[in-house]
Amino acid sequence: MRFPTCIRLGVWGLVAALFAAWFSATTAHAQDKSDLDLKPITEKHVMIPMRDGKRLSAYLYFPPGEGPWPVVFEQRYADMRGAATRKGAAKLAEEGFVVALVNFRGTHLSEGTWVGYRALGWGKLKDGYDTCEWLATQAWSTGKVGTFGSSQGGFAQNFLAVTQPPHLVCQYMEDTGLSLFHEGYRIGGITRPERFQTLAKACREPDDNRKLMEDWFRHPLYDDYWRDEDCTLHFAKMNVPCFTLGSWYDFMNQGSIASFQGRQYQGGTNSRGKQQLVIGPWLHGRGNRTNRIAEMVYPENATWPQQEHMVRWFKHWLKGEDNGVEKEPTVRYYVMGAVGEDGAPGNVWRNAKDWPTPHAPTPLYLHAEGGLSWKAPTDETALTSYKSDPFKPMQIPGAAFPGAKDARAFEKQADVRTFTTSPLEKPMEWTGRVKAELFLSSTARDTDLIVRVSDVHPDGKSILIVDYPWRLRYREGFDREVLMKPGEVCKVAFDVGWMSQVFNKGHRIRVTIASTGAPLYEPNPQTGDPLTIEIPKNAMAATNTIHHNRLNASRIIAPIPKER
Repeated sequence: MRFPTCIRLGVWGLVAALFAAWFSATTAHAQDKSDLDLKPITEKHVMIPMRDGKRLSAYLYFPPGEGPWPVVFEQRYADMRGAATRKGAAKLAEEGFVVALVNFRGTHLSEGTWVGYRALGWGKLKDGYDTCEWLATQAWSTGKVGTFGSSQGGFAQNFLAVTQPPHLVCQYMEDTGLSLFHEGYRIGGITRPERFQTLAKACREPDDNRKLMEDWFRHPLYDDYWRDEDCTLHFAKMNVPCFTLGSWYDFMNQGSIASFQGRQYQGGTNSRGKQQLVIGPWLHGRGNRTNRIAEMVYPENATWPQQEHMVRWFKHWLKGEDNGVEKEPTVRYYVMGAVGEDGAPGNVWRNAKDWPTPHAPTPLYLHAEGGLSWKAPTDETALTSYKSDPFKPMQIPGAAFPGAKDARAFEKQADVRTFTTSPLEKPMEWTGRVKAELFLSSTARDTDLIVRVSDVHPDGKSILIVDYPWRLRYREGFDREVLMKPGEVCKVAFDVGWMSQVFNKGHRIRVTIASTGAPLYEPNPQTGDPLTIEIPKNAMAATNTIHHNRLNASRIIAPIPKER
């Protein structure tokens, strides 16, 4: 896809001049929660003009003194007015940066129509580009701009990088994403209308969110509509140094790793070789970089000094400080292990020159009666069946991946099936991407698969490490819908996720399979009809069958490290 020509710097000089007086007149201390003491930082509110005349709401945090200063900014649709968010911005400003927190178009005080991320990228509207260049051309700015943010703030940074604003110097991303079809509005082809209906709360006009969702459902395939929200198609346009922080207990870790890989190996000349990646044993979202993760307490070395490191990154790239941050290892990853077991291997950091590290994809086969073995099955007819009922789904509470927790509550539910190895005779490490190759038949024309991998401790705890869902109509690719014939055996192959884990001696490895897990994964109606925002009244229950025999040997592909 070819990009429209960018607005030239001369135009932005004119914009800066035209709005200089306007800025002085409209900036004011934030009115809500104004009793929060952020001294010596000055907090101001401004409406930043976009190329179509709409204005985006931004809260600015100025260091003491006269400036000018480099600018770092974050874009997101979520509320920027929480005390922790504002204190975090003020703390960053104390390091000698102007910090800007900017809301997406159509959310909170930002003008315009809410269209999700579509206004941020390379289309008719370039809100990220316009924001970056406006911040760069103010009198209090040195003209050097960096960006930060996690999750939605990570997606926004990838969209921004593609547009190549001239003043963008560097980025710092956490738990990021690239493609809204694959890892945003959908996961593994599964639509999530209940999850995204809640975004109406962030919109100035709540009905905008409904209209946007209706657009999504008019595009069930990965087509040009979705390509316009897929940054993986434009890595060559990304051309700035970026530090990426990923988390093992996060389904979006695939986006974090893919973002690093794309920028490092396919990016522009100022991108290749200037990327760094750190992956640790954390949950999704900033503020989780401690050694206490859900039900797991890792050694103290599992923490990450996110704020301090981000400051070093920005001071080097935006201020020219020679602090050595750019010379640190390209990849650092935490190899997880058992906790509370003396002498357990793992729970260490390793460095690498690139990702993934060398490993041998090794099949681990499902067997009858819940067995899991490295030996291929010889049985001619072995299979395991269970129900899948969208009106009586199995339960996975919450809206976030429940990693680092005991998964037995889910595993014991009626229509969930587990396959478990014998106790390991010696420790075993998996580092890399786990894949599933399953053979399934169903009484329905469409259904879902949820595949999980857990570390089963000697006391029976089943600590969830990674999982992923897949909608069967997309088993041959997201550019087509291929419905099943009831009773016909179909091969389903997909990536379950990245991990680095040492399963200790005496532990067991477990693969869990189900077809429902609500509300985390919203159920498939299973009719094969076009998908809708509301679950249809004719949604149907089905019996699903996993085949694990000589002819249809369902398996997980484990990433076993090669000799170091």
